[in-house]
Amino acid sequence: MIASTQTNHPLAGNGKAGARTPSPVEQAASRLKAAGLRITQPRLAILTALAQHDQPTSIERIHGEVGSAACDLVTVYRCMAAFEKIGIVERAFFHNGTALFRINLGKPARYHVVCKNTNRVADLDPQVASELRRAIEAVQEDLLSRGYTEVSHLVEFFATLPTPSRSEAAGQPPRS
Repeated sequence: MIASTQTNHPLAGNGKAGARTPSPVEQAASRLKAAGLRITQPRLAILTALAQHDQPTSIERIHGEVGSAACDLVTVYRCMAAFEKIGIVERAFFHNGTALFRINLGKPARYHVVCKNTNRVADLDPQVASELRRAIEAVQEDLLSRGYTEVSHLVEFFATLPTPSRSEAAGQPPRS
């Protein structure tokens, strides 16, 4: 019998130079494996649902998208806690008591503002976000140098969007 050393499984690397970039789900599954966690169908379904969202999303919404047949709500909560612990997801913010999450695959943290009236989420200006990242890194480095461990942070901005005047709503420039 001849044993195969290759697989067509979507999470198996093929080792070829110049191979395609792994998908976010494949990257996250690789990090799961590196952390010593099993790659299960419910975990893959949850990661797939998370990867489809550009904005932070709730556990309940993820469960709704994954469906009860794939896993129950408790499994989603447990997986999200495990994913957060190993850094695959980040907790984005609390709004009305709900924690929202997004997949985190090593890209710089994104900071945003949430409208208090509409719950609309908008990213901060890239330059402002970059300055904020530098300030946060300086604080983290200071804390680490003073002996703190497992340093993390949560920065969220909440504001009320200005109500556009009728002329702005009609596409006319605001008056000075």
